Amino acid sequence: MPVIECDAGEARERLTDAGIEVREGNTEHERWRARREGATAIAYDGKVVVQGRQPERLAALLRADRGGRAHVYFDGAARGNPGPAAVGWVIVTADGVVAEGNGRIGETTNNRAEYEALLRALRAARDHGFDAVEVRGDSELVVRQVRGEWDTNDPELRERRVTARELLAEFDNWSLTHVPREVNARADELANEAFEDG
Repeated sequence: MPVIECDAGEARERLTDAGIEVREGNTEHERWRARREGATAIAYDGKVVVQGRQPERLAALLRADRGGRAHVYFDGAARGNPGPAAVGWVIVTADGVVAEGNGRIGETTNNRAEYEALLRALRAARDHGFDAVEVRGDSELVVRQVRGEWDTNDPELRERRVTARELLAEFDNWSLTHVPREVNARADELANEAFEDG
């Protein structure tokens, strides 16, 4: 549940500028409330609390420090090929880890899991409002396909590649680099933790 320290009046203006309807609060302590995609922002003096489903998209609109560059790491894994699969991703800036996530994604191949991890990581970076991303993963196949260096005969991978390119196009600047597994250690750990949690 994100808590954004901010001026409630300025935050209200940002939401209104984004086309989000803002209404009066439900109690005497609430300045206002706004909803977007299952999340609710509740303003108090000096802060806004965002709760509900997918709160980060709404929270990103409220942050005054939107923008900037992030390093994004992703990893997907399947136990068996195909088999039970999981993903992990991390977003890092000069200030440290901004966000990380993981989860089981059912039964699929390793390559499809890698793509799913990339898509989740890019959506999270977009929802945090970054202008530029330096994306890194240890799947040479995914990196080279998304960069357009390799083609694929698999229709599902082609569809995921198109989605990845569309998400990358939402950033002012981006790069996608293949890195060794040890450089991608935290995303790998998160994917493996998802198997244990599942």
